[in-house]
Amino acid sequence: MKTRHIICFFIGLLALCACDDMFEPAKENFRQLDDLAEESDYAHGLLMYAYGSLPYMNTTQTDVATDDAVSNAKSNAYMEMAAYGSWQSDNDPMSQWVKCKGGIQYVNLFLTIVDKTKWAPSAESKQQMFTDRLKGEAFALRALLYYYLLQAHGGYADDGILYGVPLLTTPEDGSSDFNQPRATFTKCVQQCFADCDSALMYLPYEYIDVFDDDEIPAKYRSLGANYSSFNLVFGYKAEGLMSAKIVEAVKAQIALLAASPAFREQSGVTSADAASLCAIVLKHNGGLDGFDPTGNIWYKNTSKLGPGSAEMPEILWRESREDGHNNSSQEADNFPPSLYGNGRVNPSQNLVDAFPMRNGLPITDPASGYNPQDPYLNRDPRLSDYIIYNGTTFRRIDIITGYYANSKGEFHDNVDKLPYQSTRTGYYLKKLLRDDVAPAASGSEIKQWHVYPRIRYTEIFLAYAEAANDAWGPKADPTGIGFTAYDVIKAIRQRAGLGTNEIGQPLPEGDVYLEACAADKTLMTNLIRNERRLELCFENKRFWDLRRWMLPINEPIRGMEITRIEETGTLVYKVKEDVEKREFDSSYQWFGPIPKSEVLKFSNLKQNKGWY
Repeated sequence: MKTRHIICFFIGLLALCACDDMFEPAKENFRQLDDLAEESDYAHGLLMYAYGSLPYMNTTQTDVATDDAVSNAKSNAYMEMAAYGSWQSDNDPMSQWVKCKGGIQYVNLFLTIVDKTKWAPSAESKQQMFTDRLKGEAFALRALLYYYLLQAHGGYADDGILYGVPLLTTPEDGSSDFNQPRATFTKCVQQCFADCDSALMYLPYEYIDVFDDDEIPAKYRSLGANYSSFNLVFGYKAEGLMSAKIVEAVKAQIALLAASPAFREQSGVTSADAASLCAIVLKHNGGLDGFDPTGNIWYKNTSKLGPGSAEMPEILWRESREDGHNNSSQEADNFPPSLYGNGRVNPSQNLVDAFPMRNGLPITDPASGYNPQDPYLNRDPRLSDYIIYNGTTFRRIDIITGYYANSKGEFHDNVDKLPYQSTRTGYYLKKLLRDDVAPAASGSEIKQWHVYPRIRYTEIFLAYAEAANDAWGPKADPTGIGFTAYDVIKAIRQRAGLGTNEIGQPLPEGDVYLEACAADKTLMTNLIRNERRLELCFENKRFWDLRRWMLPINEPIRGMEITRIEETGTLVYKVKEDVEKREFDSSYQWFGPIPKSEVLKFSNLKQNKGWY
């Protein structure tokens, strides 16, 4: 992970730790571990490689393998695994095996030399501060990389035991025994927690500059540190690196995974454990007082997207503001063809139907007021924030996805005219896109900055609600945290504008559906899952959520077909039931495979049940 702040830090680090041959070609093309202790720039590179192994995605990709969307691309690996049944142990687009295991090897190597490396030999305080911070980053990275391995490859083998992955905490070399068995899921989670706890011993809560020596921890002040040297190591220029705030959130994510229905029986982690860890993160952010009132549309806050702008209260951890984030690529991929885009991600009718009415009632409720022949009237405002549907005005263009011409007599956004650019479902993606961008195909490209969040506070709020409801029910707070699952979902729905009339005024009866769910734990579970689906849609979460909840993964994808009666101009809406089938097998594909090549090479490596 190379960022502006990391680069700035790295330059400062090199200045502190200058070597005689820093800018001279090395005599050899490799470094031995003993050499790394003398050349801190190379040693630090191991940690940077581990950052680079993190599997975060900057664009909507895996959602097209779920019930939330399809792709209009001729060939898409995620679509093929979902629609054509091509997901195999030797063809796994979701695999994290190689990348994350490689990152763990870099971390393990780094941890063998971090205490011996001369980070700042001329100043004892700087040497200790760099050692501590880098060591903390390494432990945090290893926990996070194991989390992604567990999410992708944890599962039950034929012997009925829930396994994780081989657990390696020391680097492998030519003399290592590579035929290592998978550790149990429980042991892997315990190692993740232990690494998080180790990281918390060394890392600051967040990277901020101090302006007085008295603000420096006594440990470093006793070694002679002043606020200038402290800021070099722990100040704002290190923003974006692993911090205690991020580690707390990662630990909560690990706990939620382990306490989910797919893993809880043998993971050793309870929903109460997960809720308590989520609560730590949220309390440090002010609890419900820290809830961002515009957090569900953070990507529209254009004044805070570029370099030098303030942090967003919704974003707990984001990718840094690099030059590569000033682009038009997301819009070129996903704008409708009338806006010179390729319309790649097509939201499903399944997802559209999950958005309730503005009054908060599901569209299936007879009292909701839903009209199937005027299906977008008085809907949850998030629907128009996240999805382009027929008649949406976007960038001053009326987007027509129906089977009739727009006011200019054109069909640009209809699938029949541009089959590999237009929507297959009657919908286009809107969330995450900037309406002030123009793709290169327009002939006058306009680039803009984009934010790529890694962890949002809304995700942690939803994780708390899920775990707390499961552990204690909708309105119980036995630990005195100060808020309940109900309180969180109420805040999320109020922010979305639910429980209001068509002009946004609160309804006298309030959000009646929320209140009904608050009296029933099962109803609240379903509501929380639906709110997570809506709030985190197109952020590459749905694939993993369906599996950890053990929900149906083979639901066929539906769309909307819209025609017009020319004599009257009346639009006719008809749900398309057969846009795309899902060929997943719930008997075993809730858990991903171990790569076939690894199982063939190493006899001690058990495969997950059902995979070959």
